[in-house]
Amino acid sequence: MKKIFNITLVLFAAILLFSCRNDDNDIPEDIHEHEEIEKLVVKVTNKNDATDVQTINYVGGQADTSLHLHQGNVYNVELDFQVKHNDHYDSANGEIEEEKDEHFITYNFAGVNVNVLRAANDLVRTDGKKVGLKTEWTVTSAPSAAKVNIKLIHAPTSVNDNSPSATNQLGSVTGGESDVDALINVVQ
Repeated sequence: MKKIFNITLVLFAAILLFSCRNDDNDIPEDIHEHEEIEKLVVKVTNKNDATDVQTINYVGGQADTSLHLHQGNVYNVELDFQVKHNDHYDSANGEIEEEKDEHFITYNFAGVNVNVLRAANDLVRTDGKKVGLKTEWTVTSAPSAAKVNIKLIHAPTSVNDNSPSATNQLGSVTGGESDVDALINVVQ
């Protein structure tokens, strides 16, 4: 009887030991290192003149040049967000594409009227909203002490790519935080 009691006790202890074990502790937690985006490259191509291409590099809170926009022109605009590795920059757009539901881009203009349309080939989130990496800008007034504010929002609660309207898709969000908040001068 004592032998059965000892065997039962050992089995009970073994079951208790293994059932209380947390398998999650055996597997290292997948830690996603969030690399800070340090550079934004804005490529602006005049839709009517493919040789009229501007590239603005926004690094450390400063653009290397002003953006030249002319009233009546239409521009294709592509954004490339980049992270620094050692002595060079690498595009983070692949990560943005992989985590498309966690990102959204808004545009805001001051001193110039620009209608923004998110391009047909822009990245689309699973909720059907376009992220804003590729856009088309139609300039409807001449710039005067103008600026454009481009924000990459991470983890917004909700997004609206048709804000303020379907014909001017500057975009709006609730919640989230800015991964990039670039302010670039616009001149004629």
